[in-house]
Amino acid sequence: MPPEVLTSDASSAIADSFRACMDLALSHYENFSVISRLLPRAHEQDFAAVYAFCRTADDAADERGDKAVSLAELAEMHRHVDRCAAGEPVDGPYFPALAAVMRRHGVPAELFHRLLSAFERDQRQSRYETWEDLLTYCTGSADPVGRIVLLITGHGDHPDVQEMFGFSDATCTALQLANFWQDVARDFIERDRIYIPGEIMRQHGVTEPDLRAMVEARRASQSFREMEAALVSRTRPLFVRGRDLWPKVQRPVRPAIQLFTAGGEAILRAIERQRYDVLIRRPVLTRWGKAALAARAWIGLRLGVDLF
Repeated sequence: MPPEVLTSDASSAIADSFRACMDLALSHYENFSVISRLLPRAHEQDFAAVYAFCRTADDAADERGDKAVSLAELAEMHRHVDRCAAGEPVDGPYFPALAAVMRRHGVPAELFHRLLSAFERDQRQSRYETWEDLLTYCTGSADPVGRIVLLITGHGDHPDVQEMFGFSDATCTALQLANFWQDVARDFIERDRIYIPGEIMRQHGVTEPDLRAMVEARRASQSFREMEAALVSRTRPLFVRGRDLWPKVQRPVRPAIQLFTAGGEAILRAIERQRYDVLIRRPVLTRWGKAALAARAWIGLRLGVDLF
């Protein structure tokens, strides 16, 4: 049974909004469930509201098939965020809950605007020339989520919060990059996007026509596999840096945060096991692999120790 949504808000509209957010969070597949037994119950509805915002923005960006329609929907979401921040009434099933979360935890509207701007960038830019340009994209597409998580789990007043944001940014960027290396074929075929920087493709002698031919043949060349290996090697240190966040977060939420790092690192290992050929099939975490990581985090939570 889905967990009961509890809210102290008197408004039935806000309570209904939180229920809608929870329903959405529980109905979508992710590498790890957004709402799990590792997450303290007090944070469930807030996580669900943030997830609903991200899911809605992602669908607006990638599921419309028309860039003009996507940009119009994302622009409207910008306006909704501003209304949430100003305490004004806002339409939509999820925004009343988001407004309550922003108010309750002091989450700045700027973090949500950064996420939306990254989705807008996807409508205008489908190729990246340099590694630095790609990392700049990640500061909008990924890093705000980690900062929001820290704020809604009560770390906004931590004396080291700025340092914690830096560690969180490293983790979120690494997760985004791991997803890119996992989804090279899907991004290219379904969305005509190449997130591998052009300078790195040239270093390894891989052209866009080469990539198209390999994607269509579902088989990577030696040059592609060497390139993918280099990308994985660049990504792994970011996960390592992000681990410095763990000792600073509150013990009850630590396993949930650790699980995201562990899942991202497991994706990199899955890519390695395929000898960096992500075109023959998409590397994924198996059901048993995910269960093992979740069990490890759950045992650590119960024993009060870190097992990662």
